[in-house]
Amino acid sequence: MGFKFREPLVLIEGPGLIISPSSTDLFGNVSPSQTTTISLPQDLSTTSNVTFNQITPGGKLIIGSNALIFASIFSGAQIETDETLSNLLIHSGILTTTANLTTTGNLTIKGTTTAKKIETEISQSLTLFESGSSQFGDTFDDTHQFSGSFSISGSIALSENVTVREISNDTTLTDNSTVALVTENAVKNYLDDITDGITTYLRKCFVHTGSFVDSSTSTFTAITASAPTSLSSTSESDFMFFINGQMMEHDALTVQQSGTTFTLNLNTTSLGYDLVSDDEIVAWGKFNS
Repeated sequence: MGFKFREPLVLIEGPGLIISPSSTDLFGNVSPSQTTTISLPQDLSTTSNVTFNQITPGGKLIIGSNALIFASIFSGAQIETDETLSNLLIHSGILTTTANLTTTGNLTIKGTTTAKKIETEISQSLTLFESGSSQFGDTFDDTHQFSGSFSISGSIALSENVTVREISNDTTLTDNSTVALVTENAVKNYLDDITDGITTYLRKCFVHTGSFVDSSTSTFTAITASAPTSLSSTSESDFMFFINGQMMEHDALTVQQSGTTFTLNLNTTSLGYDLVSDDEIVAWGKFNS
């Protein structure tokens, strides 16, 4: 049994709705029965791929566990993956966009962020590359501050010609490294060792009395002090010799260390006299003790 309308029933097609025929008067008195088809322009079943030009929700937009793909910019107040379901977009699957994603508010991500490249422009410029490299700042007046410890396993290039690979605490500086910076402790101990050795050497001034050997030779039971590598080796110039209280001329004598015996050899021709057994020969200078 059919229906007949006293006034015509008119179905008008609109956006997202297809009516065939559209805008046609229906009285229900056509024989055989007139058929009107109402349909959607695309399949909206749970297994379909649905395309929208723009979505503007008035409240929450809840997405299921399947992927949601946007081919253009998605406009919204805030996008956040949050189990509290308290924000505009709640999505438990994969969100993929092939264009730009722009938000004027905050973007909170509580999981892992994977990106090919990250650039930030706040008060400083920062770029993180997929290879693991990074770039901080874009001008020489940029300042980068770190609180806490700073650990580095590679090298630091201070300029085009200076590379630093370690900070050394070697107090002897024996490595002679061109890529190491030394600590304050290393420098202090190194200089202390040098200056202590030099100071000790310079302060070594001892007196010994010689024994008569012959008319041109006198020996001393003493050992000469060794000069630090930074100073000239100990020589005859580091001693003064006296005979019976009178200083002897340097150009008329030579010295020689042999074991624990220090020997003074005289050029008696230059001196104008010979040694005799009762002469007192005194040496003053760089003896070890």
